[in-house]
Amino acid sequence: MLANIFGSVCSIDLKIDAEEGRKFSFLRKDKKGEKYPIFSDGEDINGVATITLKPGKKIEHYGIKLELIGQINILNDKSNSYDFFSISKDLEPPGFLIESKQFKWKFSSVDKQYESYFGKNAQLRYFVRLNIIKGYSGNIQKEIDFIVQNVCIPPEINNTIKMEVGIEDCLHIEFEYDKSKYHLKDVVVGKVYFLLVRIKIKHMELDIIKIETSGVGRNCTTETSTLSKYEIMDGSPTKSECIPVRLYLSGFDLTPTYKNIQNKFSVKYYINLIIVDEEERRYFKKQEIFLWRKKIG
Repeated sequence: MLANIFGSVCSIDLKIDAEEGRKFSFLRKDKKGEKYPIFSDGEDINGVATITLKPGKKIEHYGIKLELIGQINILNDKSNSYDFFSISKDLEPPGFLIESKQFKWKFSSVDKQYESYFGKNAQLRYFVRLNIIKGYSGNIQKEIDFIVQNVCIPPEINNTIKMEVGIEDCLHIEFEYDKSKYHLKDVVVGKVYFLLVRIKIKHMELDIIKIETSGVGRNCTTETSTLSKYEIMDGSPTKSECIPVRLYLSGFDLTPTYKNIQNKFSVKYYINLIIVDEEERRYFKKQEIFLWRKKIG
């Protein structure tokens, strides 16, 4: 409450400079609201902070500081907000602010190891915060987000996925995908080969499944989302029939794979092959794939 009272004596404008050609993206999953600039690991981040005092007002403070923060939030555990990265700059020493001021600022060669992520229960965000330190009376703060995306080097080893699965004396299939690691705009190419068919199959589909795991111990939560349902066969196949698979990943809302980020959350992706018979029984085989970013945006 006191911070609001003191905040009424001034307004704060905080901007990140984005040169021509820099790409922007949404923070929200529904692709609505404001777009924010995209930066990568090692890039400088600079901008302008403006504090505008109302006529006849002044602010006593214990310093004015600018912070660049990387933060993980686990949404089902509000106490679990974790700053994994933080650097700061002092803009003003303790004293009185008696006139409006503008500060140009720059953070050089900033380490941004992890990509931004906004999931159902986990968030990894980067932001710049201007902090007018007021002590017990409550600080005056302003934050602005930016997005981090990192291009990866194509994997040196990218083995094919090949497995045989089945039900004894009823169904036996062999499926193969051309590789196990895909970039976000890649194409999954493969085939399904029917070695034995003694049930009446209604259709076969290929699903992309996302599994987000967040929290630890009793607070661990797993969210499973089916991102696509792609029918690759309609009707019952014959023995020795081969069904081709071609699935374009560019049409789906995918992120890179996140592996146990700061022991807080993970995001994994799977290809799930599902066969449905005429009695609506479902037979499936799930296989993990690794996703990586080939280009920004």
